[in-house]
Amino acid sequence: MEMHWATAWESISDVIGDSAAITNGDVTRTWTEFDDRAARVAAALVAGGLGPGSKVGLYLYNGNEYLEAHYGTFKMRGVPVNVNYRYLDEELWYLLDNADAEALVFHTSLADRVDRIAGRLPALKLLIEVDDGGEHHIDRAVAYDDVIAGDPMPRINRSEDDLYMLYTGGTTGMPKGVMYDIGLITGFFCSLGFGALGLPEPQMATEIAPMVANIHGQGLNSVSITGAPLMHGTGLWLGALMHHLTGGHVITLVNRSLDPDELLTTMQHHRVTHNTIVGDSFSKPIIGALRAAIERGEPYDTSDLKMMVSSGVMWTREVKEQLLDLIPQAVLLDAIGSSEGSMGSQVTMRGVQTDTAKFASNPTTKVFKEDDTEVVPGSGEIGLVAAGGLVPLGYFKDPEKSARTFRTIDGVRYSFPGDLAQIDVDGNLILLGRGSQVINSGGEKIYPEEVEEAVKRVDGVIDCLVVGLDDEKFGQAVTAVASLSAGADVSEAEAIASVKAELAGYKAPKRVIWVDKVPRAPNGKADYTAARQLAVDALDG
Repeated sequence: MEMHWATAWESISDVIGDSAAITNGDVTRTWTEFDDRAARVAAALVAGGLGPGSKVGLYLYNGNEYLEAHYGTFKMRGVPVNVNYRYLDEELWYLLDNADAEALVFHTSLADRVDRIAGRLPALKLLIEVDDGGEHHIDRAVAYDDVIAGDPMPRINRSEDDLYMLYTGGTTGMPKGVMYDIGLITGFFCSLGFGALGLPEPQMATEIAPMVANIHGQGLNSVSITGAPLMHGTGLWLGALMHHLTGGHVITLVNRSLDPDELLTTMQHHRVTHNTIVGDSFSKPIIGALRAAIERGEPYDTSDLKMMVSSGVMWTREVKEQLLDLIPQAVLLDAIGSSEGSMGSQVTMRGVQTDTAKFASNPTTKVFKEDDTEVVPGSGEIGLVAAGGLVPLGYFKDPEKSARTFRTIDGVRYSFPGDLAQIDVDGNLILLGRGSQVINSGGEKIYPEEVEEAVKRVDGVIDCLVVGLDDEKFGQAVTAVASLSAGADVSEAEAIASVKAELAGYKAPKRVIWVDKVPRAPNGKADYTAARQLAVDALDG
């Protein structure tokens, strides 16, 4: 048995077929049903002319169909391609054209966009519509229900060298497909999944199914709910795929933006053990809903929750402490990483103090200066974080960017996603932020995340992004774009004074722009481009 997501899941379905695999709203599919429905998707893809290595775009909101189509693509040795459901015509066309997509699975509510660009994609052979009540239907598209009504594809042998690809969100340029060997990345997430249960990882692929059967026999299986979108790595990798490798039950939410009461109600109903979120932007609404329920005399039962996981954005110490006051038994895992690699993590529990943006680095993680020499722990020097271990093959169809991001130093291959950091005397990573967002003001380098954290500690501020705007005197002026909680009244001067009480004066914002909502992607990641435009528009106005 090869190490391959589809083959592992087939073996798991054979031993726990009657157990729940996926749930969205009132619809739950067992492992047998999950495997069968994925096999019918695979058969439709093959009948549509696709084969090993064919790219299948998933232009879908969270739901069971996303996971079924994803699995079905793996079954026929295709490459599922995550597509941001917020993309409009040109963005959608760019990604599908760049990916050489031969099939697209999409919700009918997004069909008008697909209809306008499908004719410009000569490689596109098959369109599959998932009915979500959208008014527009494309004549040439096949209904997802008709696909499921077809015959399943028989099981096949696969290769550990098959391609796996995840498209980045495009925060540093146009979206790029990050390529991995499927065998290596399956093994990596297998180790994470069993590790999340406190169990040793299987040493061979053939051990997975017997270990999963044992996990279920003891009632130790995970029940995972992801508030993050499956179209991004945090939701897909940490919320779904790694849990399915241990025979877990993966739940997605019906609402298409975070509804903390839906999350908590679903968590209580299904006795969820693991929850994937995205930093402060998800945590604060959850904290608010937990407190409101207590005040109503109807507290949510979160006693089964063992772990909350976040990745890729700021998750501040104060917010973690508030969560642990409400869910004291939970372990909070703050993972630092990106589509290009994992760098480190921070574990927070009740009674254990941690610092924001300080992470225990992975054994394979280094920090290098511009001359490729290592940063000395405790030196205060700043360098680029280099992620070793599971390093991507490169970016799809972008050898130049691949050569800059994935480099070999002293015979070891690393990924350089662009994060700047220091190393303290204990070897911990002190994350400073992306180099592309550093603000140069009056000759000083200022890291936005540090200022954002200080602004968000101002009583009444719920979210903040910090950008540098062109300034004749300073070169760039530190500018905060912030939002307030309902009923809060904070002046610009009060916010600036609060930051100056914590940080050196030159780091404090020169201006604070109040907005109804700080711009973020659906996965909670900062949208600095939109924040900068909001600040420019406000100041010009």
